[in-house]
Amino acid sequence: MQRIPFPAKKVPRKVALEELAILERTYPHAVTALEYDSEFKLLVAVILSAQCTDARVNMITPILFAKYPAPQKLARAKPDDVEKIIKSCGFFRMKTKNIIACARDLVERFGGQVPHEREALESLAGVGRKTASVVMAAAFNEAALAVDTHVFRVSHRLGLTVGTTPRQVEEDVTKLVPQDKWGDASHWLILHGRQICKAPTPLCNRCPVNQLCPTPLIRKRLQL
Repeated sequence: MQRIPFPAKKVPRKVALEELAILERTYPHAVTALEYDSEFKLLVAVILSAQCTDARVNMITPILFAKYPAPQKLARAKPDDVEKIIKSCGFFRMKTKNIIACARDLVERFGGQVPHEREALESLAGVGRKTASVVMAAAFNEAALAVDTHVFRVSHRLGLTVGTTPRQVEEDVTKLVPQDKWGDASHWLILHGRQICKAPTPLCNRCPVNQLCPTPLIRKRLQL
């Protein structure tokens, strides 16, 4: 299957804003698909979701949190026991190491509470910028746009960015969206990537942004 290259340049700002407005109307109630009832559980779920589907994580976390409902419990967990629970989510040994170490960090440095500041979150084991952004936006309603594989792909296909790193993509998209909607914008792009703008083949004929998006033109040229 031929890979569709990303557009070589950004669309005009006016077009980019129209594309995002359409996505906002299309996905008005977009939220994270991860299931959680505390900041701690969201944090662990996001760490587990790396290179794993949210649906799979949602199958694992009820079992994990039934045994380890709080950071104090998880901090004292035996790695072998945790590995058996999360094995199906991939990279389970590294994820086990990270979530236990993260729980210890929370207990020893933050009194068992998940911090809401980016610097503090990123100081936790297993937490990078994307994970911190998800927790900031979803758990604390802070202005943060998380760039996962869907956000990266869809932002490029729509011509919102030509950035080569997640940070560059984040900077380009946040320039187009008001701060109070950064978290929402992540979810618009994620849902669009899951439902329509799929990898490797987008469903352009079903896309509400089709008339503005530069990618359908690239697909047509490749088919000639």
